[in-house]
Parts: sequence; structure tokens; C-alpha cells
Amino acid sequence: MSRRKPGTVTIVPNVHIIDIAEEGKGVGKADELVIFVDKAVPGDVVDVRLTKKKKNFAEAIIDQLHEKSALRTDPFCPHFGTCGGCKWQHMGYDSQLKFKQKNVEAALQRLGKIDTSGTEPILGSEKNRYYRNKLEFTFSNKRWLEKTDVERDEDFDMNALGFHVPLRFDKILDIEHCYLQDEPSNSIRNAVRKYALENGLSFYDLRNHEGVLRNLIIRTSSTGEVMVAVVFAYPEQTQVDGLMGFLQNEFPQITSLLYIVNQKKNDTIFDQDVVVFSGRDHIFEEMDGIRFKIGVKSFYQTNSEQAFELYKITRDFAGFKGDELVYDLYTGAGTIANFIAKNVKQVVGVEYVPTAIEDAKFNSALNGIDNTIFYAGDMKDILTSEFILAHGKPDVVITDPPRAGMHADVVQRLFEMESEKIVYVSCNAATQARDLELLKEKYDVVRIKPVDMFPHTQHVENVVLLRLKA
Repeated sequence: MSRRKPGTVTIVPNVHIIDIAEEGKGVGKADELVIFVDKAVPGDVVDVRLTKKKKNFAEAIIDQLHEKSALRTDPFCPHFGTCGGCKWQHMGYDSQLKFKQKNVEAALQRLGKIDTSGTEPILGSEKNRYYRNKLEFTFSNKRWLEKTDVERDEDFDMNALGFHVPLRFDKILDIEHCYLQDEPSNSIRNAVRKYALENGLSFYDLRNHEGVLRNLIIRTSSTGEVMVAVVFAYPEQTQVDGLMGFLQNEFPQITSLLYIVNQKKNDTIFDQDVVVFSGRDHIFEEMDGIRFKIGVKSFYQTNSEQAFELYKITRDFAGFKGDELVYDLYTGAGTIANFIAKNVKQVVGVEYVPTAIEDAKFNSALNGIDNTIFYAGDMKDILTSEFILAHGKPDVVITDPPRAGMHADVVQRLFEMESEKIVYVSCNAATQARDLELLKEKYDVVRIKPVDMFPHTQHVENVVLLRLKA
């Protein structure tokens, strides 16, 4: 039975958390009501405070923790609970992997009617701290205030450089130390904040669209190179030169120092000019002896070491003999295409973003790879019958679509191609399951393997091998 605190707050006592939902919240039941509880772990017994209630389910936060689950662990980041980045830090990593695998299998069973009894064990990330190669921080003059801030009877600085607080576009959590990206990331961010405050550079006002400093992008690579890009809004050139010169002198390890002036209402920089202040306009990443050029706008898997494992699994699932024609759909910057090129006769890559295709072509040339061809455009428009006739029916298709999955027209093209194998890499098991159910008309699912790219989050990649029915 629920009870009400003064006002309209509803408290449901003694809820036993029995599972984890796909979006990462704990799942409990009270009578017939399913409750999704933020930061709850299976095995917890909690009183919960309802924040949203529908007919058959509700969302809630923990009001009181009565019994701690054995799966619980102490979060290692002081920002946990406010920052929306690492939502599963309160659960041991082995348990995280267990629930990620369970959620992938549940999605494939429920939405795709797929037999998952032979699913291979999830591949965990060897590094579960400092595993990202890219972070983007936001400047704001409206810092998110913690309870301790409000309770202090003193003035405090309202400027912040950090991450958006969940569900609050205009509030930024000031980050002191982030465990997602290795040094010099934290040192650079903290030095930029200190310089800006000491030199009177205003932080961006997300509501009124004014201020000097807007975003800070830091990219690192396994080759030891570092890219820093500062996004300004309404600066004077002396302010730009001052900050960029400071970074150049203070952090000589920066190999690509860039800035952008973005005066649009949104933060996207894909249509903005990039100015090189010092060094190159790119850094290099390396994987399996192949070098990749990474610009500030380039797409590259943010967990470099685990991306290598993901691509090896993809290559293994495809089982290349050396004479295959491969279509690499949603090829991005051609990372998979170039990675597998030495194992096949030819790779045809297709991607929506033209700048990504230019990167893909550059990366092929950089590595002396001459058996790749890349095309930019909407997948459903490029993959015509004429295109397939011109390039040949592929022996293997690799598809790595965005979270929304594949367009129905693309699935139809796959039916027309009738390639012997399809390797489907997905970051969203739900949309992958939807597509797999369609593909079952002509294909059997023969291998499934989840891969954890993002420790301490609910996100998980999944690789599926499909084989054409006899």
C-alpha cells in the first residue's frame, strides 16, 4: 500500500527490486503496478517516491533504502547521482555485464521472436575507467547547485564547465574530476575554467544566447596525440588569442589546437568553420596497424580499445575467405571497411554524412588500401537495383546503423541482394530485434554476441550473424 507525505507526494513502502529495465532503472512491483526506480539495484528493498504515474506503471526515486542488494557497490565518482553520465556506478561491473546480456536477450526474444539460447557471453571492457577518447563539455553561467551549495550561507560562483544535468538543458554540473577520459583531459578542463574566471571571459548563457565561451572538446588517441577545440560564441579576437595561447604554452602535448566560433542557437558544429591555432587539424588513431585520421567533426568509436575487439568479432562472424565482395552499410568514416579490407576482395561503403565519407576515402589512401569504394547519401536512395547491378551482389553485408535501426526500404534491398551472410552490429537491441524479425523471412540468426563499449551505463552493442536460408 502507498502512503502520502504532506502535499501530493506518494510513497510506496517496501518495494522489492527484482530486475533492471533496458533504460537502466530498477524494476519493482506494488500490487499490479510496475515501478521503475532510479538508482535501484536488484535485491534492494526500498520505500520509493513516485515521480510519474500511469495506468500500469510508475516512475520513482528511492525515498529510503531498507535493505542493500549484494550487487551494490560504492560509486567512485563524487558527481554520481547528479551527473547523468555513469548511471550504473552503484552496481559492480560483473553485475552490469550480467544485466546487459539479459536485456539484449530479452529484447531479441520479445521483439524479434529470436531464439537466444545460444547467445555467446558478453565481452566486457578491459578498462572501465578512463576508457573514452572524446568528451565534450559545456560552459554555462547557470551552474547546477547541489544541496550543500544552497545550505551554505555565502556567495558562490555561478559559472560552470561540465555536463548538462539530466532533463535541464540550461543547467550545467561543474565537473572537478571525470573518470571517463584519461589525462590530460581533467587538467586541461580545470585549467581552462581557471583561466576564464581569472581573465573575465564570460560563460555562455544558454537561455539568452550570449557570452564568450560555449563548449570545450577534448580528443585523445592511443598514439598519444591530443586534440583540444574551444567553441566560442561572442568573443573578441584578443580573448580568443589569449586563451588559445595559454593552452599552447601550458599544454605542449596538444598536437591539434583548434577553435570554432558558433553563434547559432544550437551546439552542433558540423556546419561551422574550424580554425587551426597550432598543430594539425587532426590527430591519428591506430588499430591493428591501420591509421585513422580523426578531425574534430569525425565519427570514431569513443572506446578505442573495445572498438578493436568489436571489429575483430565482426570480422570473425563474417568468416572471410579472401575473395568476398562486402557491402559496409552505415560505414561512418570507413573504420570497419578499412579494418577488413585486407581480408576481402572489395568493400563498398555507404554512409549518409558526406564529410565522413571523405574521411573514409582519406583513411584508405593513408594506408595504401585500394580495394574500397565509398558513397555518400541516404542509404535507401543509394541502394537501388541499379547500384547493386553496377557493383555486384555482395557475398557479405555488414550493417551498423544508428539507434533507430534500418529503414524498411534498406531491409527490402537486403532481400533483393540475397547475400550469403549479414553481420548486424547494433547499439540498440530493440531496433535490431525489430529488423531481425523482418529479416527472418529469408535469414536465420546463427550467432549472437553482446559487447560492452560503455561501462557504468546501460548501453550495450550487439553483434548478430545471419545466414541466408537454403
